[in-house]
Amino acid sequence: MKVLIVNKNEIKAAITMQQCIEVMEDLFVQLEEGIANNPLRKAMLLPKNSGGLLSMMPGYNSQNNIMGIKTVSVYPENAKIGLESHQGTVTLFNSKNGIPLAIMDASQITSIRTAAVSAVATKALANKNSKVLAIIGSGVQAISHIEAMNEILDLEEIRVWSRNKKNIEIFIKNQRKKDSIPFIHAHSISDALKNADVVCTTTSSNEPIIFSNHIERGMHINAVGSSAKNAREFDGNAMKVSKLYVDKIESTLNESGDFLLAKKEGIIDDKHILGTIGEVLLNNKNGRESKSDITLFKSLGLAIEDIATAFYIYEKYKNNNKGHWVELC
Repeated sequence: MKVLIVNKNEIKAAITMQQCIEVMEDLFVQLEEGIANNPLRKAMLLPKNSGGLLSMMPGYNSQNNIMGIKTVSVYPENAKIGLESHQGTVTLFNSKNGIPLAIMDASQITSIRTAAVSAVATKALANKNSKVLAIIGSGVQAISHIEAMNEILDLEEIRVWSRNKKNIEIFIKNQRKKDSIPFIHAHSISDALKNADVVCTTTSSNEPIIFSNHIERGMHINAVGSSAKNAREFDGNAMKVSKLYVDKIESTLNESGDFLLAKKEGIIDDKHILGTIGEVLLNNKNGRESKSDITLFKSLGLAIEDIATAFYIYEKYKNNNKGHWVELC
């Protein structure tokens, strides 16, 4: 029995952002049709002095007889020692017999599929002539979201804000080498969001940094940063003024700090969730109804997104008879 082992660079070589966007579009339809299943994640908190946790996220897709689990350690302070905060693996199994098929780097898969999901949501909900992008944050997801938004939008300006001024200067310098689009170093969140068409928040903030006065009519927002019930990037009133769409309703009701903390404050309730991206794609729920709507997609990150991406990569290496295959027994 041979298992495919795939590192970061091999993942980059196997799937483009556009291909991942297409995989995610198909997946959201499969979720609504009951073909794909994504249980709630489980997390094991480690002692306080370690500062980390271990998250376990399973998923299953009956269409291709694949099941898998994403296992990720989360250490928010890792940046201080030059490491990514999220590290782990995505493991694929054949659901017919339980045989392990592949083990892949989770960080790179997370990077591309998270941004691809935001692109799917943006295509479904943003105004079609969106030209100005605001990126809040300057980490890995900020980079991948610029790539994803460039795939689907005809951008004329990209504004970037981050708490760390040194990081943002390096970030913009590097991005200017890749893209001819004008990059603007926004010195405040207000400057970044003023007249922006699409906003992607990609921070690790535990407390609100986006308030209702930052949000303007016609915006589409991808809220990416927080995936814990006690952390949020948006205050309750910012959530209230936005039309809220999610990746999975069950996950939002149990895991989203942006939603749950606003609900706890009595600002919104469960009815504030208008639908999932899959429902919008299937036309089962309305998306944007006017140019002045403020739409917000709350991205929690589903294991089945990682598994679908990993399966695409697995099939590519298998069909090309390439990659690193290791005999387990």
